Amino acid sequence: MQIPYWHVDAFAARPFGGNQAAVMVLDEWLPDDVLVAIAAENLFAETAFVVRDATGPENGGADWELRWCTPTEEVRLCGHATLASGHVLLQRDGGERVTFRTRQSGILEVRAVGDAYEVGLPCIPTQPGEWAEAAALLGGAPLEVWRNPLGYDLFLYADEAAIRTLDPDLRGLAMLGNNLFVCTAPGERTDVVSRVFVPGGGVDEDPVTGAAHATLVPFWTQRLGRDHFTAHQASARGGDLACRKEGAGDDARAWLGGSCVTVVEGTFHL
Repeated sequence: MQIPYWHVDAFAARPFGGNQAAVMVLDEWLPDDVLVAIAAENLFAETAFVVRDATGPENGGADWELRWCTPTEEVRLCGHATLASGHVLLQRDGGERVTFRTRQSGILEVRAVGDAYEVGLPCIPTQPGEWAEAAALLGGAPLEVWRNPLGYDLFLYADEAAIRTLDPDLRGLAMLGNNLFVCTAPGERTDVVSRVFVPGGGVDEDPVTGAAHATLVPFWTQRLGRDHFTAHQASARGGDLACRKEGAGDDARAWLGGSCVTVVEGTFHL
């Protein structure tokens, strides 16, 4: 079997930045364990798999079905690999927008915006909480902890320096479960800065995380008193995002804008 394959740096204006994703276009779904095995072979934070949606947009479906796998498991939401998938399909097929039907996150959309793109994700709300064990393993001195039952946990720090100097106990965090540990603070060059750790999901530190920013959008728009902000994820690769909130309640969307760069285009032989 020969599978079309793209290696894309998402939320990056040039190669070797942002977050790497593999995008693979399938004729039909392969067994779940094969998808995870392919993702493990690719060894990126996420591999995106797309199959034409037989339902179609006119019948409540989308242009494509979309699933994401880390090297160890399938995940319910991945923003950067969705942006990468939109980049690949819009570059290949043309058009201004493409929609994806997902298994746990509804229908997602990627739009072309000039030379870049934006992806709309469901906002992920958090509530004030406590998690002393996680805070201790992350280090530093988080001022607040905000949590979501689906495992999106936000730790607010005083400033960007506190974020950049974090040196968490990754093995200890992995023992706490497959959670996104989203560490954030006001930024210096951008409105917001963050780092994201997901060791329980096989990704020690994620370079640029769309799902984390779907959590940061409702959190920071409320704090900033406006519906948009700029963000930088301060990983080793780093990435910049233009973030805005649209809608309210269960219909609220986090729109995340950024560029993509195709680094490799080829064929995966299975």
